[in-house]
Amino acid sequence: MKNKKIIIATHNRDKLIEIKSKLNNLNFKVYSLFDYPEIKDIPETGKSLDENAIIKAKTVFDYTGIPALSDDTGLEVDALNGQPGVFSARWAGEDCSYNDNVNKMIKEIKPFSTDNRNAQFKTVMALVDHNVEHLERGCIKGQITDRPKGVGGFGYDPLFYIPSKGMTFAEMSEEEKSKISHRGLALKKMLNYLKKYNCS
Repeated sequence: MKNKKIIIATHNRDKLIEIKSKLNNLNFKVYSLFDYPEIKDIPETGKSLDENAIIKAKTVFDYTGIPALSDDTGLEVDALNGQPGVFSARWAGEDCSYNDNVNKMIKEIKPFSTDNRNAQFKTVMALVDHNVEHLERGCIKGQITDRPKGVGGFGYDPLFYIPSKGMTFAEMSEEEKSKISHRGLALKKMLNYLKKYNCS
């Protein structure tokens, strides 16, 4: 990478906090879309997490000329045939809140027994720079609980239970979550790529 600047292509403050802290450790000057208020919400028109991640990063790089990092995340519930998937962020409606999505999930999963509530969280992270489109992925398997547990995290975290840990994402500390989460795994891979890319 020719410079040490990078922009995180998101308006989601929770995602921004998770990602920015790790990039600061690599001595990047980190920008976000809050530094460019003229860039409005970017339509996620892709049919996959890969496509949406690239769309967001490319849009921001083309506008700013700064290497752009984005992610797209989806929760896939087996009993719901992989829903909400690519529509996870706005499953309950275009302008829905985290609580709206959580409440919809509770309603949709209610008919299924605990044994049939397996799910996976997937994150695709994209870096777009001059002549570069690089993707990294992270995935973690878990189960959907019948009610929210914990006050940490965001999104579906209060419902996403990790059997090996005996708790939901929302019951974990940020440090615990980042070590095993889908976004944490994808980000770790991307940071390793950035270290090599930055030195080339």
